[in-house]
Amino acid sequence: MRKRFGIDIDGTITRPDALLPFINKEFNLSLTIQDITQYELTPFVNVPGEVFSTWFKKTEPLIYAESPIASGAKDALTKWKDEHELIIISARSKSLLDVTEAWFKKQDLAAHHIELVGSHDKVAAAIQHKVDIFFEDKHDNAVAIAEHCRIPVLLFNAPYNQDPVPENVVRVKDWHEAKHWVGHWLKHKEKQ
Repeated sequence: MRKRFGIDIDGTITRPDALLPFINKEFNLSLTIQDITQYELTPFVNVPGEVFSTWFKKTEPLIYAESPIASGAKDALTKWKDEHELIIISARSKSLLDVTEAWFKKQDLAAHHIELVGSHDKVAAAIQHKVDIFFEDKHDNAVAIAEHCRIPVLLFNAPYNQDPVPENVVRVKDWHEAKHWVGHWLKHKEKQ
């Protein structure tokens, strides 16, 4: 029973702390992932939002080219690539498609389609691609997708996404736990 998996990139396929070495170097900080208790990073950097935004836009291609893959992500995606359709749905700008595709190739990761929506609103893309399940790290994205699409969303647990979640948003600590949860979910779906 082939399913369509909607999958975020940053903080989901990549490690949630992927930005921090770049931020720490540029702004002379020593932030760890435990310090990041909300998704908006500007308060932690202590510079005006425009300064951080300008730096981020300039550095984004390098960050995305060098982001480390999350532990277990390659194993899970490789296992699923022949059995299911892997639809990558990211908030990245469309202008970053080349660097994104190059990173997937460098990591030897399969994806059937990469959709860069250019904003954090991924609901329309999830609906358009008729995804059956979604993998996300941003709390409000996970909740919105779960509620609008009425599908399970696996939320990769991080210090910045600790707000309460509805029933069909399932917190997982890593890709190993996600793969295990999906295995049970697929068995349940086969029985229906």
